[in-house]
Order: sequence, then structure tokens, then C-alpha cells
Amino acid sequence: MLLVAMLLAAVITISLGTYMNLSITSLRLADRTFYSNAAMNLVEMGVEEAMWSFQEDDISGTGWNGWDTSSGTTAKRTFGTNTFGGNVTGVTKVYVNDHTGLSASPFILSRSIITLPQGASIEKWILITLNRRSKFNMALVSKGNITFSGTNASVDSWNSDPTGTGSPLVPYSAGVATDEGSIGSIDVSSTISVNNADIWGTAAVGGPATTAIAVGPNGVVGPYGTAAGTKDPGSISTDFTANLDPVAAPTGGTVIGAITGSTTLGAGIWRIPSISLGGGNTLTITGNVTIIITGAEGTSGISIGGTAQFDIAAGANVKIYSAANIDIGGSGVLNPNAQPSTLQIWGTSTNPIAQTIAIKGNGTLAGLVYAPNANVTVNGNGSVNGSIIAKNVTIAGNAAIHFDEALHGLDTGDPYGITKWTELTTAAQRAAYLSLMSF
Repeated sequence: MLLVAMLLAAVITISLGTYMNLSITSLRLADRTFYSNAAMNLVEMGVEEAMWSFQEDDISGTGWNGWDTSSGTTAKRTFGTNTFGGNVTGVTKVYVNDHTGLSASPFILSRSIITLPQGASIEKWILITLNRRSKFNMALVSKGNITFSGTNASVDSWNSDPTGTGSPLVPYSAGVATDEGSIGSIDVSSTISVNNADIWGTAAVGGPATTAIAVGPNGVVGPYGTAAGTKDPGSISTDFTANLDPVAAPTGGTVIGAITGSTTLGAGIWRIPSISLGGGNTLTITGNVTIIITGAEGTSGISIGGTAQFDIAAGANVKIYSAANIDIGGSGVLNPNAQPSTLQIWGTSTNPIAQTIAIKGNGTLAGLVYAPNANVTVNGNGSVNGSIIAKNVTIAGNAAIHFDEALHGLDTGDPYGITKWTELTTAAQRAAYLSLMSF
């Protein structure tokens, strides 16, 4: 009996020991799971702090206060120590490779470390790539309608800066053309009348039905190879939305009289009542120039006709702000620069009666138009290399729109957005960045 009792006691002891072991292991696993979630909260907090600093720096210039920015363009900061109780602590380290935002795609590296009284520490790493949100992410965007007429109008794309370094710049040609020429209308009642145009890209409307995108017998919406008279199902969409915020002209500048004859404007901000050129007159732009048309809404702000022309010298760039109407015809704008960003037209009208912007002729206009309260018309057999944002857009004649994909990274004062989110989970992934986190 004694032997049986001893054996039974041994079995009970082993069972209890095993159960206690299992309970302790389960408790530890539960603890690690709990603190793993806490580590994720800490690492995401680090990302949010860095994102806030980027945006706040744009607003007040003080976003990086409290960060270590002594090593040039990088920024570093340690957040902690966080105490969870039970001798558990957590810390977050954040590294930003370019807090000045000068690079095309700055990144944020966030690392959280939770130290437990027993067992290995728990770490989470997140790598975030940023980019400026650009107003010019599509070839054509309108609040209302987009209408194509003529028989050979088209929309496609290319990249003027494929290396992202600004050199070498690539001009548009059929050899570098791609099918990323996207267009979109925002209002729920808006329509896109493609008719017989070729939209090599995508089309989206703000309403609930793709029937608002109308294609004629020779029209196309879709990638290269899409059959005439068809809309590729994967290239059309509904519920499209975008923020077309109004813009205001800069303050200050040199006030001069109306320009009616050949004139050269050098670097600076120029406040001008109107520009009206005819005959063989030329307005020549040299350097970094900002033109503010001070004429009233509803009046003629810029009018170029006959053989007159607007000549932007190589290496120069110009931003035009106008609430008054703009009519560019004649020999048009001569812009030898490959990047459309070197000519920017900003419509500042807020009048319920829409501003009008007309681009006419058979030449090529390399530039951007952002006029959320303007009716923009492109007329003729020429082309616009860039992007147009407006209240309504009409592409008449056989005009071609070539969207520059490099505009995705154009800094127009919009906040940063996340373009890539990666959790670094393996030792090999983390090793590539370990030296950056040694602070």
C-alpha cells in the first residue's frame, strides 16, 4: 500500500509540475503577446511623431524642435522610457534620413524595444517611405465635366525625369510614351465624354456609374492595345474624389504697367495689370520669374495672338497667378525646357462666374494649369505636355495631352503622404539599417 501511495504521489507531483510548467509558459507567451502589441503601438507612435514633424515644419518651421538635427539633413530622436509595470520598460528610436525634404523620397525608420524582466527583449521595426502629395497626379482633373471633340485627340504620358535627379531631362516623344494618362471628374453628376479620343490610361468619375464615361466608335479608354470603341473594365472607375483647394497669389513684388509690346522680365516677382501681345511682339522670361496679374476677375489678364509669343529662355521658369482670363494663341509659348514644371499657370479666381483659360494653336505647351474655378479649353492640333486641373476641361480639335509622370513628386506645398510601409521582421532586413539606429 505504501508503495502504491508513493507511486500515486509521484504521478500527481509530476502532473502538477507539468501543469505548472505549462501554465507558466502560457503566461509568458501571453505576456510576450501583450507586450508585442505594445511594441507595435510604440513603433507606430514613432512614425506618427516624425510625420507630424514633417507637416508642422511646413506650417511653422518648428516641427523638428527637440530632435537631433546636428548631422546635416538627418534627424534622430529617442522617445521613452515608457514604464508598463512589473519592471517592464519600452523605448522608441526614430531616424529620418532627410528632415529637410530635399530628397525625392525621404524615409522614416522607427524602432521600439520593450525590455522584460525575463527572456529576450521584444522589438518592432517599421520603415516608411514618403513623398510629397502633388496637385498634379493625373493628366486631367475637373470638378465638373471633361469633354473631347475632334477625331484624333489623345491622352498619354511619359517621364521627363526617370532618374529622379533632374539629369538628364527627357523630352516627350513617341519612343518614351507610356499609357499612364489618367483623367478624372469629381462631381457626382459629372461626365467624361471621350467620344473619339484615345485615353491611354484610366478614366474615373465621381458618380456611381461608369456609364458617365462615354466612348465613341473610335474612342479608347485603357492600356495600349485596347480595341477602338471600348473601355477596358480595369481602366474605368467610379466614386473618384480629389481636393481642389483654391490658391492665392503671393504678396509683394515690383509693380509695373500693362505689357503691350516686346518685353524681357528677369528674376523676381512682377505685379502687372495685364499682358496683351499681338503682331510680332515677344515677352521673354529669363531666370526665376513670378508674374501676378492684378486685373479684375472677368477681365482679360493675358492675351497673346497673331505672331506674338511668350518665350521662356532655357534654364528659366515662370509661375503665373491670375484671377482674370487667359488666352494664349498666336505662336503660343516657346518653352525649350523639358520639364512642364518650368511653366505654371495658377488660376486664383473664386468668382461664381468661372474664369476662362484658353490654350490655342498648333505648337507644344510644356506646362501646368491649376485653376479649380476656371473653364479650360485646349484647341487646335498642338499638345500640352504636363497636367491640367480645372472646373471644366474641353479638349477641342486634335490636341494631345502628354502627362509627365515626374509631376508625382512636384512640391506644390501639399503635405507628405506615405508611399510605402514595411515592417522589418527578419535579422537580415534589420541589419541593413542597424548602424542608423545606434544612438
